[in-house]
Amino acid sequence: MDETAQTRHVSSEYVARLEARDWPGVAALLDADVVYEMPQTRERIRGRDAFLRFNTEYPGDWHLAVRRVVADGRFAALWLDTRVGDERQDACVWLEVGGTGLITRVVDYWPDSYEPPAGREHLAERY
Repeated sequence: MDETAQTRHVSSEYVARLEARDWPGVAALLDADVVYEMPQTRERIRGRDAFLRFNTEYPGDWHLAVRRVVADGRFAALWLDTRVGDERQDACVWLEVGGTGLITRVVDYWPDSYEPPAGREHLAERY
């Protein structure tokens, strides 16, 4: 499998495993030093363990579905249909996959800027 095909595969698996709440499966796709950023809230989470904890503690009945994946070498852009309860939004996620085939960086873009909910300060630094 060439680099672009591998990145496309890892990207699709990432969303599928998040949607399935397959935390060991998600962990298997992430570099130990993965960096996760949310520009709208100016939050950054460093490391696989903090990333997994952030997602397992995230409130609500959220769901993700891939609309499109565009990959080029180690980089991928994902257009996602997201849902929390009855609220639907589009999201754009940028992934970077390292030479090991693991995700090293995730940048989640949401339609609107907002202040982060209280209670996750222990996981995220503001920038």
